[in-house]
Amino acid sequence: MVRVKICGLTCLEDALTAARLGADALGFVLAPSPRRVSPEQVREIVKALPPLVLTVGVFVDEKPDRIKEVKNFCGLDAIQLHGEESEEFVAALGGRVIKALKVNGPLSSWVGAYPAAALLLDAYRPGRAGGTGRTFDWDLAVDLARQRPIILAGGLTPENVVQAVAAVRPYAVDVSSGVEIEPGRKNYEKLENFIHRAKAVG
Repeated sequence: MVRVKICGLTCLEDALTAARLGADALGFVLAPSPRRVSPEQVREIVKALPPLVLTVGVFVDEKPDRIKEVKNFCGLDAIQLHGEESEEFVAALGGRVIKALKVNGPLSSWVGAYPAAALLLDAYRPGRAGGTGRTFDWDLAVDLARQRPIILAGGLTPENVVQAVAAVRPYAVDVSSGVEIEPGRKNYEKLENFIHRAKAVG
């Protein structure tokens, strides 16, 4: 069964609802974004979550010492990197790391990329670190998903997630804008439909 990560959460109510509906991981953006939250906000949300829900902090080209400091302060389980971080940078961080890569062509060279991290595939959009709200050609990800676990992102919605999971067979899917009322606030009907449909794919 595919795992589901709900990203761009900004309040406790949305985070608790996502967890109750079956989300496996919750993401909090700690970088410039309409969905940005402070470490203090994240810490309070994380403290109130039920056990066994993975919490992920999203960073963009942040200093490693700052990443570690914020991760520890917030009580996060993992970090997600959306910048130009090198393989050496990722390996030096230690712990659980997700490295986002922007798809803009064949992915054969990524089979061995960032061995110390899980790969998240997002759509390429010039000048955007992530959260593009756009899909990419899922056929490009099929071979890579057979060779290592990937997290599929980029423009996923309740309407297309079944097709995406069936096509790629990813380890997990990641959604933010596709289940929102507005940046940072979730639509609970969309949230429920997305999680249910993603996990229902055989």
